[in-house]
Amino acid sequence: MCRNIRVLHNFEPPATIDEVHEAAVQYVRKISGSARPSKVNEEAFARAVAEVTATTRALLEDLVTTAPPKNREVEATKARARAAERYPR
Repeated sequence: MCRNIRVLHNFEPPATIDEVHEAAVQYVRKISGSARPSKVNEEAFARAVAEVTATTRALLEDLVTTAPPKNREVEATKARARAAERYPR
């Protein structure tokens, strides 16, 4: 899966529509094999992004968990630590 797509479920505050949209764009780019669609494919690309965004929002709203919400800052710190370990300077 594309590394730019992040987990969006169970965060406080919840994922924004912009975060969901950006994940949808990354997903459509990945499966289409195109970072930027040609003029002839723009409409299909935009429609796919809109549909994936809507479906993702519905999924996030319907998911149920008993785990406490994750803190975005704590998770970002963990991710930076993993990256520093994986890619030392």
